[in-house]
Formats: sequence, structure tokens, C-alpha cells
Amino acid sequence: MAQVLEALLERNRDWSAKIRAEAPDYFDGLALQQTPEFLWIGCSDSRVPANVISGLAPGEVFVHRNVANVVHSSDMNLLSVLEFAVDTLKVRQIIICGHYGCGGVRAATEEDMPHGLADHWLEPIRRLAKRHAHELSKIGDIEMRRDRLAELNVLESVARVAETPILRRAWGRGDYPLLHGLIYGIRDGILRNLDCTISGTDAR
Repeated sequence: MAQVLEALLERNRDWSAKIRAEAPDYFDGLALQQTPEFLWIGCSDSRVPANVISGLAPGEVFVHRNVANVVHSSDMNLLSVLEFAVDTLKVRQIIICGHYGCGGVRAATEEDMPHGLADHWLEPIRRLAKRHAHELSKIGDIEMRRDRLAELNVLESVARVAETPILRRAWGRGDYPLLHGLIYGIRDGILRNLDCTISGTDAR
């Protein structure tokens, strides 16, 4: 185990040295302030790292991740991140990003298999599946059905964030931030726009 950790630390040192060689003042500038353009609310899946798939550098995106990028209206962790990002960091873009092949979405559709605490966490996705049962029933392939449910989960999460008092207050002061819904394809590495952007003007 110690060898695994040391290998990770060695990769970190190599990365830091490479960055300093390319831009000697990089870390000095990064340490002075945090001014990201984006808040990213995404899935905890290790294959979907926000900075990497969006091509953004450290300091450009403020990140919150949880299993299946679910937005619970009582999740104080998410709400604290959202409030800090909007009121303190003044982010101008909020992205809710799900992904195809999501294990959380799959677990939410496996009614006969227990998943411990995850079953409580994923309850909104099960409700969503029931609400859209007619549409989903028309999709014969189970994986394609789950991928559509992953898209619906993003759309639902965008709507939930838009309804928070945090966003309502921010939009009452102006049109930012913009709120977007994206879905990521693990098989091709492509982010897709679900065309559900909401602005302060839309919310009025």
C-alpha cells in the first residue's frame, strides 16, 4: 500500500515540475485567488473528472460531485457549495453533468438488488423513472433506456437547482449565472448539450 501512495506522490512531483518548467509563475498566480468561471455538479464516477473532460485547468472550475449527480433539495453539502460558488466566487456558468453508463442510474433501476445507503440516495431517480415510465417503456434496449434516464436525471437536476432560493436571489440581482445541462459519453469522450439552459431572464 505504501508503494502505491509513493507512486502517486511521485506522479504529483513530476506533474508539478512539468508545470513549473512550462510556466514558472503558475502556482504563485493560482495561490493568490480563486476565480472560476464554472461550477460543475457531476457524478462521483472516477471516469468523469470535470477538469479533464472539459479541458479546463485548475482554478477554472469549482466542483461538487456525488453518486449519479443527484440534486436533493435538503443536501446541505451541495447547497453550501452552490451558495459559495454563486455568492462568493461569482461563477457565471453552472453545469449539471451526468453521463451514459452511470452506475447510480443502473442501481436505481435494479429494484430486486439491495444497494445499502445508495438506495436512499437514489430514490429521486426511481421516482423519475416512474414519472417517465411511458416514454422509457418504448426503449427496448435496457442500456439505452438507462441512458435516457440519465438524461432525464440531468434535466430534473437543472430544474431543482433553478428552484433554489440561492439561484432565485442571484437572478434577482442580474442574469447570471447561466444554468446548463450536459451529458458525457464514456465510450467516445464527448460532452453533449441537453439544450436546457436557464438564465435569470427565463426564471422571471
